[in-house]
Amino acid sequence: MARSYYSTIFEQPAGAVWTVIRDFNNYPVWVDGAGESAIEAGKSGDSVGAVRNVLYNGVGRRQTLLALSDTERSQTYRFVSEPPLHTRNFQATLRVTPVVDGGRAFVEWWATFDCDLDRCNERETFFRDAFAGWLGSLRRFLQRPGSCGAATESLWSSPAKTV
Repeated sequence: MARSYYSTIFEQPAGAVWTVIRDFNNYPVWVDGAGESAIEAGKSGDSVGAVRNVLYNGVGRRQTLLALSDTERSQTYRFVSEPPLHTRNFQATLRVTPVVDGGRAFVEWWATFDCDLDRCNERETFFRDAFAGWLGSLRRFLQRPGSCGAATESLWSSPAKTV
């Protein structure tokens, strides 16, 4: 099984970052290249089992939310539709952890998947670079005036608080 991993530090508090990505249907808000997104069957974007039908760079993708934890500020999903080329059994997790020093956020995104042995390094690099790009989009979104910021931190500042 192959694994891709990317992590970075955000200057915003973990709660502010989590507030933006928590809703599984919020992808077009913070990911460059994402178009329309809709959650199927009338479920909400924070409902485990929700299926997101999202347009990304002109290609439709269906993904299902497997797990969501406000305590750990994480979400795990997999493809319902055909995963990106040359991968099978794709599952990804996005997690936001508070960095106490400076009130910042440590953000990780990783995926495990099967692929043909001759494509493994290529696919690992592809997803690592994609995670880096998408988190770069999130960083730009959070830096815009009027985006979520420290004002939302009170909802999420303590790991003991859950919604």
